Amino acid sequence: MELRHLRYFQAVAEELSFSRAARRLRIAQPALSRAVQEMERELGTQLIERERRSPRLTPAGTVLLHETGLILERLDESLRRVRRTAQGEEGELRLGYIGPPTRSFMSRLLKEYGKRFPRVTVILEERTPERVWEMVSKGRLSVGLTRPVLAHQALGLQTLLLREEKFCAAVPKDHAWAKLASQPWKKLAGESLIVLARREGAGSHDAIQAACAEAGFAPRLAHTPSVIGTILQYVEAGAGIGVVPESTVSQNIALIPLKPQQTIPFVMVWAKEGEDPAVVAFRELVREWLRDGKLWAAG
Repeated sequence: MELRHLRYFQAVAEELSFSRAARRLRIAQPALSRAVQEMERELGTQLIERERRSPRLTPAGTVLLHETGLILERLDESLRRVRRTAQGEEGELRLGYIGPPTRSFMSRLLKEYGKRFPRVTVILEERTPERVWEMVSKGRLSVGLTRPVLAHQALGLQTLLLREEKFCAAVPKDHAWAKLASQPWKKLAGESLIVLARREGAGSHDAIQAACAEAGFAPRLAHTPSVIGTILQYVEAGAGIGVVPESTVSQNIALIPLKPQQTIPFVMVWAKEGEDPAVVAFRELVREWLRDGKLWAAG
């Protein structure tokens, strides 16, 4: 089995379509199908069910997709290290982050970091909160900008609190609530709510559930997508009211702070082991900007 077989299988498994995977890989669909069949013969098991209109992974295929991701991720990391050594680069910062809370400062912060440390290569990885913690703990990320997760204490990582964000109700700009200065949590009772899936954001999900319980009701969850952007899409489509942190920004969405105020932390996280100069320099820059009020300054 060759590496290309793993990349081919990964594309099919992620797209769940041989035609889309072939376009993504820029190869002929018959060649892609043959490659997957060769893998199945070598492994002695079916990886993809083709009888249905849309291909589906078998249990063995699901395991192989997970393992393939780890193998290729590790390979890519190794190749980057080889190239960096060959080119004489002085360091690398692998920065994991979640999108919405970082939008107000990320470009400014990286621009300043680049000015101070021009020969450090910065690799950006936008992930879910759980994935950021996992990758930092395993050394695949140098530092993360994320939210606490259920297992964060057990992972033994270092953290710095950057902000406590308020929860808001997200509604279309033509919604009856759109111009309100605030809204009590109890007003969400009976509404179709859209919140982040617990598997992708346990801290956020559990905090929302707790706030609703304190207000005397069990939330009616219409949708629980994996990313904030999908929450906003549902809200714009009129599928319900989103409950999101205040850093969530969209041109067509109004955010109404929920009372009493409930917050969710946003933190920087890194491993205790190792003091790579590039990583230490980044952490110190974040601390400096937090102390001087630049991190959350407008523009």
